[in-house]
Amino acid sequence: MSERDGRVVVALDVGGTGMKCALIRPDGAVVHTERHPTGADRGAEAVVDTILTVADGLIDTARTAGLTPTALGIVVPGIVDQTRGVAVWSANIGFRDVPLRDLAADRLGLPTALGHDVRAGGLAEARLGAGRDCGHVLFVAIGTGIAAAHVVAAAAATGAHGAAGELGHILVRPGGPRCGCGRSGCLEAIASASAVARRYTALATGTTGNADTTPDGGAAGPTVVTAAEVAGRAAAGEELATRVWREAVEALADGLATAQALYDVQTIVLGGGLAQAGPGLFDPLRTALRERLTFHREPRLVPAALGDEAGCLGAALLALDQLEDS
Repeated sequence: MSERDGRVVVALDVGGTGMKCALIRPDGAVVHTERHPTGADRGAEAVVDTILTVADGLIDTARTAGLTPTALGIVVPGIVDQTRGVAVWSANIGFRDVPLRDLAADRLGLPTALGHDVRAGGLAEARLGAGRDCGHVLFVAIGTGIAAAHVVAAAAATGAHGAAGELGHILVRPGGPRCGCGRSGCLEAIASASAVARRYTALATGTTGNADTTPDGGAAGPTVVTAAEVAGRAAAGEELATRVWREAVEALADGLATAQALYDVQTIVLGGGLAQAGPGLFDPLRTALRERLTFHREPRLVPAALGDEAGCLGAALLALDQLEDS
């Protein structure tokens, strides 16, 4: 498929609150983007209908622009059986055993691929982004949680049950903070962006009380501090922020050292909110990771290059791969 023939893939990256959508040429060029609310609070059936309605609208948009939609790629969070095209489970959008690939193909009449959002993002970074030209890449997304994609020879491993890459649930601090999965001490309970913000806020309010003061001296509600703000305060030398940030970096280094022992990759690409801290994260993390490695080769540690387009690009790549295999 050449760029000149006007063919595009319809790509949807479905999240808990919103959907990022695009029309993408086979060479990876994004020609149109849209964003829509997911509306997960309405239930799984309504979310499926929204996905299919949005995809149908994108097909019309493509055709109106003189483009030819050839395939549809959809990626969702949770556990995804990519082979069967089934969204097995997703807490964020209420999916349980939803045959989304077949539902989409039947309604829209396009060959459809269904994949996992982080694995798709990792595939895009490995082929088109920061891991390009590397045979072995580990993409780690650090946001509300922590998940990973292991990409070898431009293909992301899915696992036997569609649950590969749950790096956030490596046990790094036994007896530590309780994770959303129910166990205590998981990596994402300490080093995710939400965990960093939660830890800092808890310590800050425990030290200074539950209320800050307004400029006129009155009481105000507790201040909500983001992970980015914690990183900034740590860079400025604030003691509490430095402590929380160091704890997160050390836990993340433990998780990445475990991952390197398992996967032996050339490049680790970090994406998501926490990775936007730049040198404030990457410099101490490289040092901490290096200290934890013995005979394992140190991987190249780099920030993601594709931003929030990675999921859509990965969805398009999955759809194109499926076309080539059919």
